[in-house]
Amino acid sequence: MRNAFAKAVTDLAQGNSHLVLLAGDIGNRMFDTFKDKYPTRFYNCGVAEAGMTGLAAGLAASGLLPITYTITPFNTLRCLEQIRDDVCYPDLPVILVGTGGGLSYANLGATHHSMDDIAAMRILPNMHVICPGDPVEVKLAVEAALDLKRPTYIRIGKKGEPIVHTQTPSFKVGKGIVLREGSDIALIGVGNVLPLAQECTHLLADKGLSAGLISLHTIKPLDHELLLDIFNKYKLIAVVEEHALAGGAGSAILEWGCTQGVDLRKLRCFAGPDRFLSACGDQIEARTAIGLDSAKIVQSLVHGWH
Repeated sequence: MRNAFAKAVTDLAQGNSHLVLLAGDIGNRMFDTFKDKYPTRFYNCGVAEAGMTGLAAGLAASGLLPITYTITPFNTLRCLEQIRDDVCYPDLPVILVGTGGGLSYANLGATHHSMDDIAAMRILPNMHVICPGDPVEVKLAVEAALDLKRPTYIRIGKKGEPIVHTQTPSFKVGKGIVLREGSDIALIGVGNVLPLAQECTHLLADKGLSAGLISLHTIKPLDHELLLDIFNKYKLIAVVEEHALAGGAGSAILEWGCTQGVDLRKLRCFAGPDRFLSACGDQIEARTAIGLDSAKIVQSLVHGWH
């Protein structure tokens, strides 16, 4: 996903002279092409994320379209006050890109885990929260955020994420993407676990259950019409996200559902626990440790179905 972002931002800069890229001492070689082409539009701000956010706000107030980029917890929680006061309060067109969302940096420990960033970002007024499901959606998300010209947080994975979309889908902020129709269970994949949700639909099909697959790439604002359709159509709905249960996409849907009067008994949320992960391991091992693997998810859904 990060390579897809680097290519997208480099390509988009060609047609948009206002685009400026700020990095928090990360991805220097990854942005070599960008720096070669646009040397006056790249700033390495070092490990000073609060300053980087403030600088981005100043550039936006001056008429530019800045994008900040660094590891997810450092581009969200470390500079939360600056995001709130400098970007969201004046409603400036700053795009914050957090790389390594969820447990992408699992082997570096809790300081590099981001299981709380969606919660932190979606409570901020004027902020938009986008979680692309694969590299194809990453490019589309950056394009959409630039067109939006509002405070936007884009949460991406790290590297090696598989491509889910076989063709370029229609992408709009606040509108989910239906990849597969079903009649029994709906799998809502959020961000970099979209391939995991897709795998679950295949396993459910093997068990005789018709499962739909939805990429809910925008957590704020939610897709009101799509969610209403899902709750009307399906008997069971599962949200899969690499984020803590509290405050994530599942929580956002629960909040939405309370105002809409839908049957929230249909909803199952598969997310992380309310604790830090202290053991070392790679992303797959970390997911398995907290129950975010296809076998456990499908087992739970089949049990709930019967």
